[in-house]
Amino acid sequence: MTTVTSPGTATVTTWIIDPAHSLVEFSAKHMMFTTVKGRFSDVSGTIVDVVSDVTRSSVEVEIDAASIATGDPQRDAHLTSADFLDVDTYPMITFKSRRIAGTRERFRVTGDLTIRGTTREVTLDAAFQGAGNNPWGNTVVGFSAHTEINRKDFGLNWNVALETGGVLVSERVKIALDVQAVQSVPSG
Repeated sequence: MTTVTSPGTATVTTWIIDPAHSLVEFSAKHMMFTTVKGRFSDVSGTIVDVVSDVTRSSVEVEIDAASIATGDPQRDAHLTSADFLDVDTYPMITFKSRRIAGTRERFRVTGDLTIRGTTREVTLDAAFQGAGNNPWGNTVVGFSAHTEINRKDFGLNWNVALETGGVLVSERVKIALDVQAVQSVPSG
């Protein structure tokens, strides 16, 4: 296990995000009144948990932008094109925390979100969902988080004006995460 404790120091545990049991979803309005949802299936990252002081903890996440799935292959192809994510030029979406505030059960994670080469500070409202041992003897934890961003802040500007007024795709995008992470075991 990667749990470090020594006299006078805090207990620090490193957790590795389990992509098979983690979900990054998003939703946006289509034609101003219908909600379209999607998800990214390829997510990885590390959570460093300072048990005695959550404010000293940190999170780093990478998402393969090409792993987007909305249930419509044509829409997915458009979202990965240069009109939106431009995955050929910017293959990864990343998040790196700057600060964490709150309690161990409910907290806010503020950090740098980078989409399409543009970095903006965002804050996620997060919650600890529990911990336990899985059937294979690994210690796991669960977290959920959510936030809302303006896609134009990240250079995702493509849109179409509607004859009836409004636009085809909303600027606001909701993001929701459900993450399971496995306690890191040092090699050697």
